[in-house]
Amino acid sequence: MTLEEKLETSLRPTIESMGFEYWGIEYLPAGRHSTLRVYVDREDGGITVDDCADVSHQVSAILDVEDPISGAYNLEVSSPGMDRTLFRPEQYARYQGQTVQVRTAVAILGRKRFKGLMTSVAAELIEVEVDGELYEIPFDVIEKANLVAEF
Repeated sequence: MTLEEKLETSLRPTIESMGFEYWGIEYLPAGRHSTLRVYVDREDGGITVDDCADVSHQVSAILDVEDPISGAYNLEVSSPGMDRTLFRPEQYARYQGQTVQVRTAVAILGRKRFKGLMTSVAAELIEVEVDGELYEIPFDVIEKANLVAEF
């Protein structure tokens, strides 16, 4: 189990009991300047600064007791925002038909970066149309994927 999976198991029930949707988590190791970023959302609207502070207080208490990360780190609680990072297949499915930006760990047909329309979401992969060409991108090679904010 990865650190992110352990943290999700610990934090998700508390976040959801507070009335928020657990969106995802990122741990960015950088020595004494490491960051643990927890994303929360609410289906009935946006997240306020007070919401983030409330979640931060609860999450911090859990992390203090369980101590899953050795060393110092900064805890950030945030809304996923308009350019939200996508973590799980059901999140991808929610935004099918929108423009995404994807970075992969391995090259797919000679590319590792894709920006285009997410045309479909299946159990194990997404399809992204880039410049008229369709790419099948398995979830297990996606390093990071975001929605592209459109105005």
